[in-house]
Amino acid sequence: DKSEEKRLKDVPIVRDFPEVFPENLPGIPPARPVEFQIDLVPGVVPVALAPYRLAPSEMKDLVEQLQELFDKGFIRPSSLP
Repeated sequence: DKSEEKRLKDVPIVRDFPEVFPENLPGIPPARPVEFQIDLVPGVVPVALAPYRLAPSEMKDLVEQLQELFDKGFIRPSSLP
């Protein structure tokens, strides 16, 4: 069906990487209703904690690796505020 082919070609990821998708791609999945939602509590802010914490020895290793990468010019400090 020509209209289906046009719809697939309109999907940026399919258009940008055609070698990854088979030529006989059956189509785009149908739109489905949302089956879940996250209820937010008014006035409550998200927890501002790292998703995981490092042991002191792991943090020391990470800092050393980052310093080494910085010294070699592979990384640079963030310019974000």
